[in-house]
Amino acid sequence: MNCLLVIFGGTGDLAHRKLYPAVYNLFLSEQLPEHFALVSVGRRDKTDEEFRRDAVEAIKRFSRPNSGTDEELNAVVSRFYYYKLDINDYYGYADLKEYLSRLDERYGTQGNRVYYLAVAPEHFKTITQHLRSAGMVLNDGVSWQRLIIEKPFGSDLRSAIALNDVITSVFSERHVYRIDHYLGKEMLQNIMAIRFANALFEPLWNNKYIDHIQIISSETLGVENRGPYYEKAGALRDMIQNHMLQLLMLTAMEPPAKLDTESIRDEKVKVLKSLSEMTPAKVRRDVVRGQYGRGYIDGKAVVGYREESRVSPFSNTETFIAMKVEVENFRWGGVPFYLLTGKRLPEKFTEIVIQFISLPEVLYFKELKGLKPNTLLIRIQPREGVELYFNAKKPGVKNEIIRVGMDFCQNCAVDAVSPDAYERLLLDAMKGDSALFTRWDEVEYAWRFVDNIAGVWAEEEPDFPNYAAGTWGPSAARELIERDGRKWKMME
Repeated sequence: MNCLLVIFGGTGDLAHRKLYPAVYNLFLSEQLPEHFALVSVGRRDKTDEEFRRDAVEAIKRFSRPNSGTDEELNAVVSRFYYYKLDINDYYGYADLKEYLSRLDERYGTQGNRVYYLAVAPEHFKTITQHLRSAGMVLNDGVSWQRLIIEKPFGSDLRSAIALNDVITSVFSERHVYRIDHYLGKEMLQNIMAIRFANALFEPLWNNKYIDHIQIISSETLGVENRGPYYEKAGALRDMIQNHMLQLLMLTAMEPPAKLDTESIRDEKVKVLKSLSEMTPAKVRRDVVRGQYGRGYIDGKAVVGYREESRVSPFSNTETFIAMKVEVENFRWGGVPFYLLTGKRLPEKFTEIVIQFISLPEVLYFKELKGLKPNTLLIRIQPREGVELYFNAKKPGVKNEIIRVGMDFCQNCAVDAVSPDAYERLLLDAMKGDSALFTRWDEVEYAWRFVDNIAGVWAEEEPDFPNYAAGTWGPSAARELIERDGRKWKMME
C-alpha cells in the first residue's frame, strides 16, 4: 500500500476539489499509508511552497467537515510536491523518473506508484506510452504501478476500444482503475448490504413481488462552465452510459458467489448482457430526450441550454433522458426499470425506488380504495439513507389505513458526515482493490447499449428545447410511465 500518488493534471479543478481533500481526510482517519507522498504534475511554473499553499486553500475550501487542526493539515501537505512537465515532452519523462526515484528513497515507497490521469482523455495515450518508454511501468513483482483514469472512457464503442487498446498495451487490466465516482458513494455500496444481508428483502427481490423499479438522478444545475464537454457528451454519454447503468447493475445483479472483486463484477456484467435490445422501434417508443429552455430555479430566472456559455445556439444536445428498459432474465422478466436523469430540474437528488406489487382487491384493499403498495426508497445523494413505506391502521375508533414510513438517514446527524467517494476510491486503488472500479467489459457492454440509442437519434431532428428549466422534463417523460399505469415517484 505504501506508494507515491502521481497526479497528472494536478493543477486542475478535479485535483483541487476532490483529490487533495480526499488525501487529507484519509490522513485524518489514519488510513493514509505511513510511507506516502503526492506529486502534482503540471505545466505551470510553481515551487513546492506555492503548490502547497494552493493545496491548503483547496482543502480548507472543499474538504468535508472534520476536526482537523492546522498542524495536521500542514503535516499532510508537507508530503505534497510539484513537478513541472509538458506531458507531450518525451524526454521530460526521464527526468520525472529520476525525480520520483529520489522521493522513493526519501519516503520508502519502494517504487510503488499510483498514476492518476486527471486530464482530458486525448492525453491518455501520450502519458501512458511515455511512462512505459521511460521505464516507469514495471509491475515486476518487486514494485507495482497502477493507473487511474477518469471518465469518459471514449465517446462511443469504437473510440472506447481504441482507448482501451492503448492503455492495456502498457498496463494490464488488473492494474487499470477506471473511476466512476458514483461507485464510491456510501449508499451505493450499501445496496448490496441491504439486499444480501436482510432476509426481509432478498427473497422478495424478483418479479413475483416487485412491480417496477425507478432510478432517478436529478440536478438543478445547468452545464455551468462545461459547455464544450457537454456538447460532445450530452446526458446519454455523461450519465446513462456510466452512472445510471451502474445503479441499474447493482440493483438488478444476482448474488455473487463471493464478495470478491471479480465475482461482483461478473454479476454486474450479466445484467448489461441481459438488457432488452434497443431496436430503433424501442428507442422511439421507450426513450425520451429533452433539452431545457429558459425557466426558473429556486425563483431565479435561468437561461436555456442553447444560451449557455460556449454552447451552440442551434445545439441538439440532450440535457434530459427518461427511458424504460427490461432485464430479460428469470429474476426480472416482466419488471420494467424506468431511468430518468436531467439538468435544470426542480430538485437535486439521486435515488432508487423499489415499488412492490399491489395486493389483490380483498380485505382492506377492497374496502379502502387508494391504498398504496409497499415501497423501498434508497436515497444516494444528497440525503443518504433508506425508507420503507407500508400500510398500518390509523389510531382511533375508525377502521382507517394510512401509509407510514420507517426512515434511516445516514448523514442527517451533525457528526455523521459520510466520506467523500474519492476517499474510498483512492484508498482502494492504493490497496489494489478494484471492486468499486469499472472493468473493461462493463464499459464495452454499456457502450453497446448506448450506441444503439445514439444511432437512432443521429437520424432524427429533435424538437428542442422541449422543457422549461425548473420543471420535471418534457411531457413525453410523464406519458412514458403513465401509459403503464404508473407515476414517477416525485410526481405522486
